[in-house]
Amino acid sequence: MADRGGKAPAWTSAAAVDVDAEMVIVGAGIAGLATALALRRLGVGAAGGGVLVLERHAELRSTGAALTIFPNGWFALRALGVAHKLTSRYDAFETSRVTTLETGATQVFRFAGRKSSGDVRVRPMHRKALLEALAEELPPGTIRFSSKLASIATEKAQGSPEIAVLRLDDGTVIRSKVLIGCDGVHSVVSQWLGLSEPASSGRSAVRGLAVYPDGHGLKKELRQFLSEGLRAGMVPISDTDVYWFLVNNTVPAEQEAGTDPAKILREVTDNLGRHMPAEYLDVARHSDSGNLSWAPLLYRAPWAILRGPAARGPVTVAGDAFHPMTPDMAQGGCSALEDAVVLARALSRAATPADGVASYVAERRGRAAWLVAGAYLSGWVQQGGTNVRGVRGYMVRLFRDWIFYRFLFPRLADTMWFDCGDLVEPNAEGKTHSE
Repeated sequence: MADRGGKAPAWTSAAAVDVDAEMVIVGAGIAGLATALALRRLGVGAAGGGVLVLERHAELRSTGAALTIFPNGWFALRALGVAHKLTSRYDAFETSRVTTLETGATQVFRFAGRKSSGDVRVRPMHRKALLEALAEELPPGTIRFSSKLASIATEKAQGSPEIAVLRLDDGTVIRSKVLIGCDGVHSVVSQWLGLSEPASSGRSAVRGLAVYPDGHGLKKELRQFLSEGLRAGMVPISDTDVYWFLVNNTVPAEQEAGTDPAKILREVTDNLGRHMPAEYLDVARHSDSGNLSWAPLLYRAPWAILRGPAARGPVTVAGDAFHPMTPDMAQGGCSALEDAVVLARALSRAATPADGVASYVAERRGRAAWLVAGAYLSGWVQQGGTNVRGVRGYMVRLFRDWIFYRFLFPRLADTMWFDCGDLVEPNAEGKTHSE
């Protein structure tokens, strides 16, 4: 089977066999595919069975429809050698316009601030486009679909390093020198390691993708609308597609709507967001029903990231499996890309897989905890506090409008310019693998 360009695809279907692999990655999302590609770029795991990515679904999934990649994500994509494939498809935007509906006051922010951005700028994109850009760079057979992890164990032969032993639900047994869990918020690998369960933020988010076949005519900028207990936003991805969201304090209607697109949309337009501007409601009503979701916002406590068991021997986690966070700073995907570069680099330099895993976790704990804390604070404050009313709610909103946006938000925005570095050190001429 070949793709449209005649190249064999990077995936296969599952079949019950015993498999030996150098590296196994659980999950073919952003973290999993980026980690596989980073390892390939460095030649890590090239021998002895190579890198194998296990995905429980039958194809690449793009839950969330779209995402925004900030400069730190582009630094990582550049290190992975795929940034050019996406910058040519998606335009950058420079500003965010935030309007408080109760007062009508609008504040405008520039993402670049005083920094020189060049090609490294803020770009929204289709999530599936990012997944495909990463997957296209992997060798045929790297991704094994319909492969659901059933159990994890470790074993150690005399005189040999500890290895991970995986059993899939179809009976397949896989032995691997390294196991990397990139299997999302409810990660099987993180549970096996003993990391704490993600906690509820008390907020939920509706996410959608609006489609205008004849063009939407919207300005290329992020628009946000704040109201008591709500934060809504929209940003054009292309001339025809607009990504939009609504973050709310969790309400019973969410369970009642379930996964029914019609009920979710009706709740947004007729109830929660009925007082939003007409242009926002028009975008919501143009939603593609296949890309509409409503889900609680979960996070792992920063102290659990700093102190929790994120590694055991040759086993570790990356992306949402390591540090799930609320989307309020758009850092979930970007931080996963950072993880991939740092983890592959650590494994390439270490004497043993366990040493590489330990080095990676030590390097990532602090930044990951800071991003989780910053995202939580940013969302809580911008939304006027979660279920905070009366005088306390008024004080939170006052803090938001006069202190947070003016002084704290620029500091948080600086974290979006973090450069995780190249996969390899520059040589004597200052060049890296990607030049």
